[in-house]
Amino acid sequence: MSLAWVQHLMLAPVLLPLLCGALLILVNERHHQRKFVINLISTVSLLVVSLVLLQLSDGEFWTDGIGVYLSANWAAPFGVVLLIDRLSAVMLLLTSALALASLVFSMTRWSRIGVHFHSLFQFLLMGINGAFLTNDLFNLFVFFEVMLAASYGLVLHGYNGVRIRAGMQYIVINLIASFFFLIGVALIYATAGTLNMTDLAVRVSTLEADELVLLKVGVTILALAFLTKSAMWPLGFWLPTTYAAASPPVAAMMVLMTKIGVYVVLRLWLLVFSEGAAAGFGFGALLWGGLATLAFGTIGLLASQEPGRMAGYAAVVSSGTLLAAVGYGQPSLIGAALFYLISSTLAVSAFLLLIELIERIRTPSAAMLALTMEAFAVEDSPEEPVGVAIPGALAFLGLSLAGCALVITGLPPLSGFIAKFGLLHALLNPGPGGGSGMVTWVLLVLVVLSGLAGIISLMRFGVRTFWAAKNVTPPRLQLAEVMPVSLLLLLCVMLTVKAGPAMDYLERSAASLHQPETYVQRVLFEPVVLREAIEGERP
Repeated sequence: MSLAWVQHLMLAPVLLPLLCGALLILVNERHHQRKFVINLISTVSLLVVSLVLLQLSDGEFWTDGIGVYLSANWAAPFGVVLLIDRLSAVMLLLTSALALASLVFSMTRWSRIGVHFHSLFQFLLMGINGAFLTNDLFNLFVFFEVMLAASYGLVLHGYNGVRIRAGMQYIVINLIASFFFLIGVALIYATAGTLNMTDLAVRVSTLEADELVLLKVGVTILALAFLTKSAMWPLGFWLPTTYAAASPPVAAMMVLMTKIGVYVVLRLWLLVFSEGAAAGFGFGALLWGGLATLAFGTIGLLASQEPGRMAGYAAVVSSGTLLAAVGYGQPSLIGAALFYLISSTLAVSAFLLLIELIERIRTPSAAMLALTMEAFAVEDSPEEPVGVAIPGALAFLGLSLAGCALVITGLPPLSGFIAKFGLLHALLNPGPGGGSGMVTWVLLVLVVLSGLAGIISLMRFGVRTFWAAKNVTPPRLQLAEVMPVSLLLLLCVMLTVKAGPAMDYLERSAASLHQPETYVQRVLFEPVVLREAIEGERP
């Protein structure tokens, strides 16, 4: 494996979906199967590339586990720089796995109820992957807009009245967020003279007091865009409605899109505001905003009756927990939070796919009967205990719902419990730079209460669906619908079994994020490829 080949491999997560999406536009919509096969090949290829990049970033191939790609062979900070490290590699892998599950689930129905689903899906992956790889704020804006533009079409895909209303709200909110993004980028460039994140971390310490104030204003405005995407309270009011209205495969991908805002905040804040004159800026706002988001999501979980909104508020709880962990400012907590990010994203996405299958056995009359029996405490008369065979489809739905509930709420024995145990352990054993005692206990209590709220909400939904309803007819499930849910839950099981190696990897990722000088050294001093070397590689 040559160095040049591996360096160019870093472009694959962006170029592959770009080329595939453009190719799929040329294929007639009547050839659904052909378009699906092309999309599937591209997505599987992305999964393979992500696995290779994950292995390389955690090995000794790149210095400090950081790979740098200088676009057009321009040295940083003058050229566009792509950067991959342990965190971006694991996010690429999570994206590919979730995309594969969502794509397979869409095969039987959802990809056929509108036009250009497969092209939009690939462009969405291009934007997401580019956001994880770029080290430049303007290019982050470009990839962010590509991702959002594709998501607009996907949210409205197979439109109906509810989906149009939710989609219009989603589009307006994100257009406003994009406007703030552009204003923030302009202020940062006007103040610091650079948009390279690593170079920005160096120049912050050289700014005068008035320039530093203007930079903080620009970063604050920029953060509004990411925190809106992260559903931070009160900016995340749009999320539950959009999740409930979007088609299941699109909603599953939107769970990951919510985490992109958290990812950017985590990377930018730990890189720029960890040291120097601006050290500590914004961490308190992230902490208290995360706590408010966590409380809002907990209340929303308890108040929700519809499963789509439950999943939406579960995603809000996840974002609030992650934002609070970033603001808390402790490396050991960041490692546990990254494990929680992966686990919760897989579980909420699986739950959103599962909802569409469960809805096939939920009739309005059965739901009303279950609600009436619960409200008036009506009990069934006891029946003679007899052995009754449970149909396979109902058994799958029930067990899958139980698995999603265990991970989302943090109950043992699955990965959700390990993630929350890691969070609580880090909070009770604070290291240097950790939060104060009161903040620690507030965060700890909210994490526990959010799990309790999830237990109540999801158990109530399960009882009304499988227990209170009478004469439930087993639905007809296809393999393409069962496999994606099973895959995502199987990944949660694998996280549980391999929790030790996974946690070690993520703790190394968190430790490297808290060493901004390493990124400065790797990016700003990355040498360009000499002409002699380029000509020597030509046949």
